[in-house]
Amino acid sequence: MKIKEFIVVEGKDDTTTIKRAVDADTIETNGSAINEDTIEKIKRAQKTRGVIIFTDPDYPGEKIRKTISERVPGCKHAFLPKENAIAKNGKGLGVEHASLEAIQNALKDAQIMSDSIKEEITQEDLIIAGLIGGAGSKERRIMLGKLLKIGYTNGKQLYKRLMMFQISRQEFAEALAAVIQEENNE
Repeated sequence: MKIKEFIVVEGKDDTTTIKRAVDADTIETNGSAINEDTIEKIKRAQKTRGVIIFTDPDYPGEKIRKTISERVPGCKHAFLPKENAIAKNGKGLGVEHASLEAIQNALKDAQIMSDSIKEEITQEDLIIAGLIGGAGSKERRIMLGKLLKIGYTNGKQLYKRLMMFQISRQEFAEALAAVIQEENNE
């Protein structure tokens, strides 16, 4: 599988794993303190071939994603569910621990977050759906994030990410119905 865009990853181990999974070029941030040279490299990459941000599903990974998104608009985002990023020995979390298939699927599903936020889904909808502030809300957000391919979020981030990815009310309702169905089957 050939990827035209540059893939932004956190480090060398991520690059090694990505290159085993797909034919692509990477840019490494070397941690969450992204320097100006790296930002400029990402800006140039975005202008020439496009960029997919593919960071670890943890707090530092989200911090890197947010920093790049703010400084380099129009990047695509690929998300890896946490359970697909856990080391076999259980002592690590990151892109470098994911299977080649999980990486390929995440990259195939990469999407652009929009700056123009149109509100179709409200905070109240999220509360009523049991996605914020209730028992089991975290588990529901995890399942919803997987189904919509927007990654895991806390309650506050969920609302923003739904808006940024311009998830329609219908798409949200269908995913939520699938989450509820899954809960009922357990």
